[in-house]
Amino acid sequence: MLFNFVTNVSAMSVPTQEVTATSRHYVDRLFDPDPQKVLQGVIDMKNAVIGNNKQKANLIVLGAVPRLLYLLQQSSSSLELRTECAVVLGSLAMGTENNIKSLVDCHIIPALLQGLLCPDLIFIEACLRCLRTVFVSPVTPVQLLYTTPEHQTVLFNHGAIQNIAPLLTSPSYKVRMQALKCFSVLAYENTQVSMTLVNVLVDGELLSQVFVRMMQRDQPIEMQLTAAKCLTYMCRAGAIRTDDSCIVLKTLPCLVRMCSKEHLLEERVEGAETLAYLMEPDIELQRIASTTDHLVAMLADYFKYPSSVSAITDIKRLDHDLKHAHELRQAAFKLYASLGSNDEDIRKKITETENMMDRIVSGLSESSIKVRLAAVRCLHSLSRSVQQLRTSFHDHAVWKPLMKLLQNAPDEVLVMASSTLCNLLLEFSPSKEPILESGVIELLCSLTQSDSPALRVNGIWALMNMAFQADQKVKVEIVRCLGTEQLFRLLSDPDTNVLMKTLGLLRNLLSTRPHIDQIMSSHGKQIMQAVTLILEAEHNIEVKEQTLCILANIADGNTAKELIMTNDDMLHKIKYYMGHSNVKLQLAATFCVSNLIWNEEDGSQERQDKLREMGFVDILHKLTQASDSTLSDRAKTAMQQYLA
Repeated sequence: MLFNFVTNVSAMSVPTQEVTATSRHYVDRLFDPDPQKVLQGVIDMKNAVIGNNKQKANLIVLGAVPRLLYLLQQSSSSLELRTECAVVLGSLAMGTENNIKSLVDCHIIPALLQGLLCPDLIFIEACLRCLRTVFVSPVTPVQLLYTTPEHQTVLFNHGAIQNIAPLLTSPSYKVRMQALKCFSVLAYENTQVSMTLVNVLVDGELLSQVFVRMMQRDQPIEMQLTAAKCLTYMCRAGAIRTDDSCIVLKTLPCLVRMCSKEHLLEERVEGAETLAYLMEPDIELQRIASTTDHLVAMLADYFKYPSSVSAITDIKRLDHDLKHAHELRQAAFKLYASLGSNDEDIRKKITETENMMDRIVSGLSESSIKVRLAAVRCLHSLSRSVQQLRTSFHDHAVWKPLMKLLQNAPDEVLVMASSTLCNLLLEFSPSKEPILESGVIELLCSLTQSDSPALRVNGIWALMNMAFQADQKVKVEIVRCLGTEQLFRLLSDPDTNVLMKTLGLLRNLLSTRPHIDQIMSSHGKQIMQAVTLILEAEHNIEVKEQTLCILANIADGNTAKELIMTNDDMLHKIKYYMGHSNVKLQLAATFCVSNLIWNEEDGSQERQDKLREMGFVDILHKLTQASDSTLSDRAKTAMQQYLA
């Protein structure tokens, strides 16, 4: 790209050789051994580049940036020289986006951030101006600045809060606004900062009350929104309770207000996204928001914007809004997802909003990846409803675009889409059958091989739901497609969620006797091996309970139970868990024994005799006296097999 630029320049009719020659002269002067000549060279360069994009690009191509940065960082350089270097770099940054890319590639950001540690205010200001120009550009990766918790902590430890708080009462609106923005960045997902902010006083008034005043309707919209963000972030970080009046009566209504159509597009987007974040974990806030100012219906307008009868008369604004209308749809989906994540009535209200399901379906195939992600989030939220799975989801065949989305999407979308699919595969969902017929098993098996634990969990979870009360044909296909090797790999997965869902899948595969016997006749040896390994390893109670339940299912098979009866090591393990201190494990182990000795089955007498010899009856007798009634009842039922 740079090479093209130079060849293009020299082909122009303007005397560009001259430009290139003078540009080279400017760069050469930066290397002069005399510091005074270097300073003069930088000043001349500053005057030459003002408003001259061609000259700026030439200087970048000729390598001026690394040298300017070197001079800026040298403690031996005079303050005047360092300041002039920062000014020139700021001027170069005001050129094209390619200029900015070149500056970022030369590591301008760390150099300028380092410059902020200098005690000289004029130099600091020059560095800040340059940083601002660089960060305003869309091509600069914002994460390079203070957005991580470590960076928030650095600012916090250097007294940012105490120094910025007084600026909230500055007579200058610009200063107040920047201080407010700074607090919103500091508080985001940071408990330490948020907990401190709660106790800060500004002119004797609590900071949260200052923010509340800034949200009043007579304040500029930008200020209302940013103050609402500060309180939202403090609330989400646990520093303000969700039922605090400043949240329920001030912040939430302010954000709902921002969603109305008289506001600018970006204000509506920010209002909706912040509101979604505020109430995401809290069912009460979701209920309050859903009945405030007809919010659910108000969001429907986000999909009709800008309409043909739009009130926008400013052509520039209309052009801008047409390009950014997808951001409104994304924000609406996010807010609907948050609103409907817990309450059945709210979900019903959302799905009954005009054309809502059609909008979600078309959102799943939009060109913008962010809209697709938000639409699938919304779908996932609504898929938690049994009622919606049986009605709206079935009527609109949402599984079709969902399956299409799963074919080729980034991990972030895949996680959400596969979570939604898990719900669509529940036994009461009418979508389960058509999804099965669409050849989904292979896709889900491939997810279990992902590097992402979330995708492995969802893949195996969906298979688990699919195997529940399924036909033999479906179960055999799952085992065939997954392959025993992968199944046992998942049983030793380091992620407990993956392990739990794999055990759940195995338990669902090993249900109903013919299925148990068939699967154990072909894979019994490996399954028993896996069960042994899990029971011997350091796993939590839930994992061991699920494993013992699998064993109880095997014990219920006609021929499969012999794999336990001929394995003394396994019988000793069951005996050990019958005497365990945890009731759940005792119960599951006793269930297993009950199935092994059940009277009405062939060979029950021999099995009863063997277990009696091994001391099982004594333990059962003791368990009939257990304080847990479910356990004592289960033990009594097992003892009756011996008496019958």
